[in-house]
Amino acid sequence: MTPATIVCIGEMFWDLLPEGRRAGGAPLHAALQLQRLGQSVQLISRVGDDELGRELLAYSAHAGLGTQLIQRSRSHLTGVGKTSVRGHQHIYRLVEPVAWDYLQYTPEVQAAVGQARAVVYSSLTARSAASRETLYRLLPQSRYKVFDVNLRAPHYRHEVVKYLLRQADLVRLTRAELTEIMGWLGQPATPATALPWLAGHFGPQVICLTDSAAGATLWAANQLLHATGPALTAPPESGGADSFLATLLTGLLQGLPPADYLRQACAAAPPPGPGSPPQ
Repeated sequence: MTPATIVCIGEMFWDLLPEGRRAGGAPLHAALQLQRLGQSVQLISRVGDDELGRELLAYSAHAGLGTQLIQRSRSHLTGVGKTSVRGHQHIYRLVEPVAWDYLQYTPEVQAAVGQARAVVYSSLTARSAASRETLYRLLPQSRYKVFDVNLRAPHYRHEVVKYLLRQADLVRLTRAELTEIMGWLGQPATPATALPWLAGHFGPQVICLTDSAAGATLWAANQLLHATGPALTAPPESGGADSFLATLLTGLLQGLPPADYLRQACAAAPPPGPGSPPQ
């Protein structure tokens, strides 16, 4: 297997939406968007040895994403999420335990993480003890760690999120996530002061705050930058956030100045369509 430039670690599942079934999971979506931008990507995840798992593997392969590091479980079912809409709010419910709660540390995933230029992970991946242990063992071997915070109540603990922040080189979080985390820490959540404070306290080199109403704020190279664009105002289900993160990371790895990769990320178009089962 040719080493990937970027490895995404974590959940993949079928999201049962009011309008139909869609392939879900922030790591899966990040991998697909990075690949769309021309990056070499691998996804470390786990599905059940069942029909839903085989359909997820087929969907990933059909999209051109390698499935070599997607593990198969005979003891746990493929993940399922159920999303309902109340007014303008999306209500998520993720079934547990499922296959991606049991990511295994293997020589193959160890080698992939060690050889990649960057690794992308989120807090949801660490909801279970088994996957959390695997993630904790892999992160120290990564050259560049990208933490897409992705808080999904009740699937996170404060101490786990703080640990994951300490491992990160780049952090992406929403305004609601910033407010919650700064509340744990007893600090004000005003972006202009909160982002530099987080960088000094936990150590990430780059922190990006996304806010659909106010735009994106980036702390990088000891400066605060701001931009707006369609990737931030797109509906949550459109994948605009995934396009934003993929474009941001691509520009950073290309060595672009922070102002340029932030502007490109904000201008990124959402993906062309939802992840439905292949026909």
